[in-house]
Amino acid sequence: MSKTRSSFLKRQKEVARQARQKEKQARRLEAKAKKAEGEADPDAEVEVEDPDLAGIVLGPQPPAADADPEDDADDEDETEPEA
Repeated sequence: MSKTRSSFLKRQKEVARQARQKEKQARRLEAKAKKAEGEADPDAEVEVEDPDLAGIVLGPQPPAADADPEDDADDEDETEPEA
């Protein structure tokens, strides 16, 4: 009798596993369809620029307005190679 019970429990587990796999597959297909729909829809949310990054320019930045010009002059003398 114990052999029958374990086989029955195994079968239940297998059926439950298959059901979970089907649910996952359905969710994946739904997500894929939504993603494809979003890419095709031009009225979808447009990427909004982050307000913290607005106005930032790549590359060398101009000196800060509050920088002390005397500090910059001292740094230039130190960085020049001696001839």
